[in-house]
Amino acid sequence: MDSMRKVLTILLLVFVFSISAFPAKAAPRAEVKAFNGIPTLFIKNRPSPPFAYMSYLGETRFYREAAEAGIHLYCFPAYLGDRGINSTSGIGPFRPSIWTGENRFDYSSIENDFDRILLADPSASVIIRLHLDVPRWWEEKNPAECALQPDGTLLRQSFSSELWKKQAGEALENCVRWLLKSPYASHLAGIHVAAGFTEEWFYHFSNRFSDGSKPRIAAFRQWLRQRYLNDLTSLQKAWGLENIRFDNACPADIGGYETGSRWLDPKKDMRILDTFRFHASTMAGNIAYFCKIVKDTSDRALLTGAFYGYHFYVSDPRRGHGALSMLLECPDLDYLSSPNVYDRAIGKDWPPMAAVQSVQLHGKLWMAENDTRTSLTRLLKERAPQICPPGQYESSIWLGPPDISSSAGLLWKDAARMLCYGYGGWWFDMWGGWFSNPAFLQVLKSTVTLYNKHLLGKGKTISSQVCILADEEFHFHDGSYGKLTGRILSNREALGKSGAPYDLYLRPDGERIKVDPYRIIWFLGVPEINSAEAIKIQQWLESGITVLVTDRQGTTIHHGRGNSIIYKNRYTWTAEELRGIWRGASVHVYIDNDDILYAGNGWLGIHTAEGEEKQISLPFPANITDPLNGNELAVSSRSFRVYMAAGTTRLFRIERPVGSREILVPDIK
Repeated sequence: MDSMRKVLTILLLVFVFSISAFPAKAAPRAEVKAFNGIPTLFIKNRPSPPFAYMSYLGETRFYREAAEAGIHLYCFPAYLGDRGINSTSGIGPFRPSIWTGENRFDYSSIENDFDRILLADPSASVIIRLHLDVPRWWEEKNPAECALQPDGTLLRQSFSSELWKKQAGEALENCVRWLLKSPYASHLAGIHVAAGFTEEWFYHFSNRFSDGSKPRIAAFRQWLRQRYLNDLTSLQKAWGLENIRFDNACPADIGGYETGSRWLDPKKDMRILDTFRFHASTMAGNIAYFCKIVKDTSDRALLTGAFYGYHFYVSDPRRGHGALSMLLECPDLDYLSSPNVYDRAIGKDWPPMAAVQSVQLHGKLWMAENDTRTSLTRLLKERAPQICPPGQYESSIWLGPPDISSSAGLLWKDAARMLCYGYGGWWFDMWGGWFSNPAFLQVLKSTVTLYNKHLLGKGKTISSQVCILADEEFHFHDGSYGKLTGRILSNREALGKSGAPYDLYLRPDGERIKVDPYRIIWFLGVPEINSAEAIKIQQWLESGITVLVTDRQGTTIHHGRGNSIIYKNRYTWTAEELRGIWRGASVHVYIDNDDILYAGNGWLGIHTAEGEEKQISLPFPANITDPLNGNELAVSSRSFRVYMAAGTTRLFRIERPVGSREILVPDIK
């Protein structure tokens, strides 16, 4: 036994000497650049599949499964603080704190995560999700910089605190510098900057938001000076208050007492609207601030990303998501993320929570968090009972379908959406083992294989003919804190089942997009149409585009030659009704049922809840193949039929044939 210890000691000394004797390799440059017109991940100056694997409870055995499936990009979490990401559930931390005291850091958790990954995959590239919330010792030392609650208690850092930004930024910089000098540098691809509730740049609160701290009040006053160009008369006129000054203005109470189910009036409620604008821009500004630190510290070699821009799902403006357009102009941010919408039933679309086409238009990569539950998903209390409080994380949303087939169908739905719309994501195996089945791992493997085989953007034969313009500030005007807005946003379910693909942009990008492919443009949730948009709408109508406007009064459908139909108090539509509107505007409808359809970049995906034969119509003659087995389903055909079992997803390759001759082959069942 003693001789064995001596051997192990010698081997350990040799390993330590080998690390210290040779300088660490520099981090490979990771960046997002346009490739075939689409923002694309590049690592070491080569296009790289933007598909990653992540788990909160990372284990080498699951990392190894991901590597064998062809995934070599990984994410793992790290934390400046020492508390759980959910500030209301009582969940414990997933990792020990990095920031252990003033100018004291412990990076052992990062070392452990890297070691587990590299043991499974020596070719790994890693993005670290670094949570920037403060540890308890910082809060105790700096109470004036924390979010002050009405009862005098504190709730972590105030997101308006300049001291928090400065010191957390220094901690971030220190961490990045350590990483770049560490043996792991050659495997480091980026830093995902995170903070707030569930790491998603949400303000921390349960039922009511509050932060009465001096830093927030001071920041709000400075923001007002910038917004109103230091013109006191403009501020007083906007707020309708003669006695207001820049040095006595305070944010409105946006805690949560409903002002009623009504829309706010900008002439009377500008103080509230300004408070929400400040509220959101504070979060976006913080993200940009920390991303710049990563870029500057790494000589721009590392990727930066963040969760933000949930305007298509989170309708409560108190959460702080309403300034995505501000972040899209940030030169130091490479990608944005959200989970897929939590309508997780079979037969429903789970779109991203933001305007992905706007993200791409501004040269950013979208990375979906595919936290898709499967039949192997187990509750957190079973996997890590020491950090899971009783009764938490046990609702039905934390469980998946009962069988392998339906689970694989949901994973294929995630894959089909990413391939069709040209973005990436990580398979989020939250508690570990969710994807540990050959059928599930095959989805992960096929996604990478198909991405590599069909270069992104090539064969881009399908263009969406429906354009949605969303106003990310619309929920600021909602006096019910999101209930009225949520009703309008619920149209996303019908859109997913409408039989035609759609593009989603932020409202300001209506000035930038090329409208040639579109036959429908829908302002989905705007307070009112402004004068510049009115001119644009007239131009679009004259060119044959049908325009829908859903505002506070209802929905108006504008056809050409002054023909408009007003649907007062009509805010939601069924999928069947949308198909009727599409056909009236000459939009091509691919399927005449409520199946989920994705189309783009040479791909067509269908997800169904019903097991039956499907008839798919195409807008042009095309060659249709099954990419998984290479079978040719139709040649130069405008339609094809396939049988699909209930709860499954099929992916098809759609390519224009050479020449115009239309040849039909037998329909495949």
